[in-house]
Amino acid sequence: QSRLEQSGGGSVRPGGFLRLSCAASGFTLRNYAIVWFRQAPGMEREGVSCISVSMATNYADSVGVRFTASRDDDQNTADLQMRSLKPEDTAVYYCAVAPPAAVKFCSGYPEEFHEYEYDYWGQGTQVTVSP
Repeated sequence: QSRLEQSGGGSVRPGGFLRLSCAASGFTLRNYAIVWFRQAPGMEREGVSCISVSMATNYADSVGVRFTASRDDDQNTADLQMRSLKPEDTAVYYCAVAPPAAVKFCSGYPEEFHEYEYDYWGQGTQVTVSP
């Protein structure tokens, strides 16, 4: 059975660091662009980052240089490192994958990436940033 399994996340104080991981099984990540989303209570799901098959990255303005997306195709995993976390980063975070063309090769605005279709989704992991 093909799936994405997420790990990481948790609770941290403002200014802290967390890392999320996304592991694929049953298929190879090498063929997919990887998008990280988040959804806060009462809010729409929004894309925060995209990493292409060529390792090019694109980030939402709200996370800018604070977040770093990476991938290890040999290990079939992807990570999202989040630093200088703010209370407004509190949300459930999801990884998702799509063929590169389906997300326009990670070009454009990640905030709008919820409009695309994805082949697989992770189960989501909670990130809470509070004093």
